[in-house]
Amino acid sequence: ALSNVWGFLDGTINKICRPGEGQREVFSGHKRYHGLKFQHLMLPNGIVAHCFGPVPGPRHDAALFRESGLEEMISGITDSQGRQLAIYGDSAYALRPWLLTPFRNPRTNAERDFNRMMCNVRVSVEWGFGKLGSIFAFSNYYANQKMFLQPIGKYFMVGTLFTNCHTCLYGSQISSYFLCPPPNFR
Repeated sequence: ALSNVWGFLDGTINKICRPGEGQREVFSGHKRYHGLKFQHLMLPNGIVAHCFGPVPGPRHDAALFRESGLEEMISGITDSQGRQLAIYGDSAYALRPWLLTPFRNPRTNAERDFNRMMCNVRVSVEWGFGKLGSIFAFSNYYANQKMFLQPIGKYFMVGTLFTNCHTCLYGSQISSYFLCPPPNFR
């Protein structure tokens, strides 16, 4: 639907074991469990270009975006013709020239078609979270993710880095879907 979109943004909550202290800070009323939130910027080649977190589970995706400093990094990115390039996120994010979101209340068929087409490609960031969880299943086993006893955030960040390495070596569902090969180690 858009030729100027170069990445897809989303946040995820990584479920953790209920802590003995500070339960309110990490309890997500929306998801109904304790967790830490992370944000990924997924490229069409299957690489996570930016990972931010952890932050407490109740934090909104838009707050992660503001805190991450990603906006300052991407706001001036243009192509060779000087066109503004953008990333695409779900409706949790505020619309900006460099951050596009779906139409909130689509009124025309064109707006509905746009939302449907972009939803089909935005799901790639979810595939990235799924790949991380399948390769590093430890990060999804919440009973063993104990705050104050283990560096849970570091596990997720290192898992993201190693998932990028795995993608470079073996490809991914995302790179196959977009026909965009990942970089290699050479």
